[in-house]
Amino acid sequence: LTELENASEQTHIDKHWLRGGYPRSLINTSDETSLIWREDYIRSFLERDIPQLGFSIPAATLGRFWRMLAHSHGQLLNNSKLADSMGVSSHNIRKYIDLLCETFVVRSLPPYEANTKKRLVKSPKVYIRDSGLLHALLDIESLEDLFSHPIYGVSFEGYCIENILTQLPRWRASFYRSSHGAEIDLVLERGAKTIAIEIKSSASPKPTRGFYNALEDIQPTETYVVGLVQNSYLLTEDIRVLSLRDLLQRLV
Repeated sequence: LTELENASEQTHIDKHWLRGGYPRSLINTSDETSLIWREDYIRSFLERDIPQLGFSIPAATLGRFWRMLAHSHGQLLNNSKLADSMGVSSHNIRKYIDLLCETFVVRSLPPYEANTKKRLVKSPKVYIRDSGLLHALLDIESLEDLFSHPIYGVSFEGYCIENILTQLPRWRASFYRSSHGAEIDLVLERGAKTIAIEIKSSASPKPTRGFYNALEDIQPTETYVVGLVQNSYLLTEDIRVLSLRDLLQRLV
């Protein structure tokens, strides 16, 4: 997002979110031709790039798995469920996940591990790293398609997380979720500093009680709520609501 000339304009941000960051997808003449380019890219990645890297997984198998991950975007990874759906072993699922992560098209976000004396989830969350590829895998062509799709909220979440982590590669990133429903979308740690970030695809974001409970558990040094807002403001004395663009300007 920080590379866009008009990153302050919501229309440009929406276009970047819909089409993703691959230049030929982003600057294409229409949403339709942009989607066609991304579909060709996905096909080329599976049929040419993966074999050239020395992997012998059939393109149809890996493509089906990649689409299944798109439908699980932003959710906890469930190896057993995916293995049953694919008709393969959990070992193969882990191999597919590792392959897609190592080729930079999928991100596995680990759970927060600090000792908070709470029972925390142990499974990572999975995200399709480029929002444009996510939308292509789900056959989402336009903003209208995206706004009416069930993936809308977690698509924005993944878009924000990828932009943040790309800019802050030296920070340790995780998410927080306890068995009692306390949850934070993104926790960044570096040295003695801990930043908690909640992401809401709303122009008037309202965090849940679980978010406030999680803040009590981890005691971050800074807390932000990212939303589709024009101007930043304080939600409480310690929590600031702001746009993704404004957050990146603060953190980078």
